[in-house]
Amino acid sequence: MPKNILVLCIDRDDDIGSKSGLKTPIIGRDNCINAGVNLAVTDPEEADSNAIFAAVKTYEELISKGYNSEVALLSGSYKRGIEADEKIIYQLHTIIEKFKADGAVIVSDGGDDELIIPAIQNVLPIISIQRIIIKHSRSVEYSYAILARYMRALVYDPRYSKFFLGVPGALLIVGALSFLLELGRYTIPLIAGVLGIIFIIRGFDIDKAMKNITKNAPSNYIRIFSFAAGILIILTSFQTGYNAIVPYLYSVDILMIIGEFAYNTLPSLWIGLGIIFGGKLLSMIVKNRLNINAIGDVLRLIILALFYIPVQQFMLMLKGTISNPFTIISSLLIGLAITLLVVSLGYKYYVNKKHEKSESL
Repeated sequence: MPKNILVLCIDRDDDIGSKSGLKTPIIGRDNCINAGVNLAVTDPEEADSNAIFAAVKTYEELISKGYNSEVALLSGSYKRGIEADEKIIYQLHTIIEKFKADGAVIVSDGGDDELIIPAIQNVLPIISIQRIIIKHSRSVEYSYAILARYMRALVYDPRYSKFFLGVPGALLIVGALSFLLELGRYTIPLIAGVLGIIFIIRGFDIDKAMKNITKNAPSNYIRIFSFAAGILIILTSFQTGYNAIVPYLYSVDILMIIGEFAYNTLPSLWIGLGIIFGGKLLSMIVKNRLNINAIGDVLRLIILALFYIPVQQFMLMLKGTISNPFTIISSLLIGLAITLLVVSLGYKYYVNKKHEKSESL
């Protein structure tokens, strides 16, 4: 068995900091007891205070058995996730610099706190894991009290209320509107569509991305408008292409149908992409941040313009309007030469600007 054992109490969601205002790491028996008492006084129903006292008890048992031991309290972040785990690992390295431990005993109230254990194992061997389960009264009154506490968390805690109340509320509104508008047969598809949109927004963190984009900087609004306008024009291009192939839907020439659809879609599609790329470039200009990313946006616009004619000629070939591929090859070679020239000039401009900036510093 290792002789130097570190007893760690893990508080991944930082209740000790958010409720008691204490900063971690907290090292030492007396300091941990004071932190547990402080947290218990602030929130008597908090389970982390019991985990702290259990860690102190484990520490005293190890001392009584002759081990060289130390006890410490580590906390993460209210947001959990990577931010919390990085903070805990950083605090663990700080403690190891002061107490050269051979192994660790993890004490927690279970659940979310134990997600950090694999990361801790990469720093320090784990000897034992102790999960603290608080004993509750079996009476019906206390069971209802515990249930009411969790229900209040679902209603008033923003982390849970937006899913527990927001999503069902949106679905109920959709269902009510469908019946009021006499669209009862579309109720299930509408609800499924709204639910799918919500899942996509949350799954891809679109809400957080929009929150960051819609900050007060004017350049962010330029990007939002250009992106929305570009998407709408691109969707319009698909409708234009579909309208063009309606007379040919029963034709057996599949290549001709594809070429007709793509040929009529192409102008609006290219305009939509150009607006998206141009809006991003314009936001960079407003920010006065003409760096390598801005040069890349300029290059995208140029490549988009140079590819228009070759793509258009290819669609005409699919339609059977032209049969000579020389136009496509020549336009691609010209576009390649212009692209190489623009890339070289842009890179040279960026290097010169960077060199002038370094000299001014």
